[in-house]
Amino acid sequence: MLKSINFYWKNNSCFVNVMVKMNFRTSCGSIFHRQNSGITIFVHSIKSKYPFMQKKFFSNLFFIVLLNLLIKPLYIFGIDVQVQNTVGAADYGLYFSLLNFSFLLNIFLDIGVTNYNTKNTAQNPNTLSKYIGSFFGLKIMLGVLYAFITIGFALILGYSDHEMYLLSFFILNQIFVGLILYLRSNFAGLHQFKIDAILSVLDRFLLIIITATLLMGVWTDLTFKIEWFVYAQTFSYGITLIIGIILTRLRISRISLKTNKILSFAILRKSVPFAVLILLMMLYTRIDAVMLERLLPDGKHQAGVYAQGFRLLDAVNMFAFLVAGLLLPIFSRLISEKTSVLPILQSAGKFLVGSAFVIGITLAWNTNEIIDFIYAERYDNSAEVFCWLILSFVPMSFSHIFGTLLTANNNLKLLNKMALLGVLLNIILNYFLIPEMKAEGAAIATITTQSLTALMQIILAIKVFKLKIDWKSLLRFVFLLSIFIPVTHFLHQEIGKLWSILVTVLVGVGLLFMLKLIHIKTLLTMLKSKAE
Repeated sequence: MLKSINFYWKNNSCFVNVMVKMNFRTSCGSIFHRQNSGITIFVHSIKSKYPFMQKKFFSNLFFIVLLNLLIKPLYIFGIDVQVQNTVGAADYGLYFSLLNFSFLLNIFLDIGVTNYNTKNTAQNPNTLSKYIGSFFGLKIMLGVLYAFITIGFALILGYSDHEMYLLSFFILNQIFVGLILYLRSNFAGLHQFKIDAILSVLDRFLLIIITATLLMGVWTDLTFKIEWFVYAQTFSYGITLIIGIILTRLRISRISLKTNKILSFAILRKSVPFAVLILLMMLYTRIDAVMLERLLPDGKHQAGVYAQGFRLLDAVNMFAFLVAGLLLPIFSRLISEKTSVLPILQSAGKFLVGSAFVIGITLAWNTNEIIDFIYAERYDNSAEVFCWLILSFVPMSFSHIFGTLLTANNNLKLLNKMALLGVLLNIILNYFLIPEMKAEGAAIATITTQSLTALMQIILAIKVFKLKIDWKSLLRFVFLLSIFIPVTHFLHQEIGKLWSILVTVLVGVGLLFMLKLIHIKTLLTMLKSKAE
């Protein structure tokens, strides 16, 4: 029985040899790396052998963050918020619930192929052009499978004809997004992060233009409907997919669809651990809105209330997600080369976690002002829901760092056990809290689950990589919180206006630099350095 694919390198060519083995494994697969105990390499050690990866990381991070800060906040606050303000909480709540339902089962759309492709391409870039057609064909077949399974579960849950009609567009959108993510994974694996960044915002850019014209009544005098928003998304994703295929043809290789049963079987077997992890993490991050809509008589309205806070969490988490997207191929390549991951782990960790503390605390302390400023209507528990959700950004940032490190090291069994506990905890908490506390109960379930899973990932990373706790950095974080929380409270009490949020953030950023949680000289050096 065919059980493995081994890659051999010779004169920059990759030869594939299908071999019969009892244990499925690739010769270019995971390499478990342990840190030497007692060795600490700080990010500001410019004379060390590791600055190239740090420079490359921050150089591309700067471009990606800048591009996303220009497009995605405009979409979230200028378009998505206005859509909810226009159609109301109930209609938007239905949209939000169906959107999250389409996310729950999209594991069958990918089976972990995209993450595996990013990791494997980073370690073995010469294999990409040879197998890109087979990967793309496999993604299309998985899209068909995903559509059938999602429709089947929707029928079991008793969705109405109108809900099934909207869900069909969400399914098509997910298939488009899955193909786009696969194309982006090729560029990310090759460390062509700028093309990856452009494709990551292109659909939103198109959606901004289309939806803005509809909201302003440029094309019609009819009242805006939530269905129009869904149609606009389908069109935007379709155009982005076409452009992604063209860029792939120009920069990588022509995509010739193939049906390679041996390769597909091998990929799926190798990707199963990724698939299980994605499914479990999707369940405990996206099931809240579905349970709200299904468990409560006013479920659509409560899902809309939850969406108000979740949208803002999604906006700030976009930043952390971008960092994780850069870290996966970088960690993978460092591990494959038996190079220490500690410098990039420390620099990225201090940068992301420090920023999460500043942003999370600032927004949580000013919930009423933010909700009133953004939304046309504030519901009974909107501020409380937003407060719990935005604070969960802190543990989510830890997960983006340590979860990505463990994924790159192929510790998927450990991560799957962690994620399974997260799913069970989240469902149990939602089941008991939602009937009593409605949307706020779902938000409490979210922060509890995210905190527990983040703690488990930190512990796992320490054990696997033999990391030692950096007590100096930990004390700096404690000092940051001891100063920043009272300052935030003072500014909120004394000023109490929206613009004081900006002052609070600036104070927090200043503290990050003062405490050397962000090292300004190193950052400037890295940002000026171009990646090869």
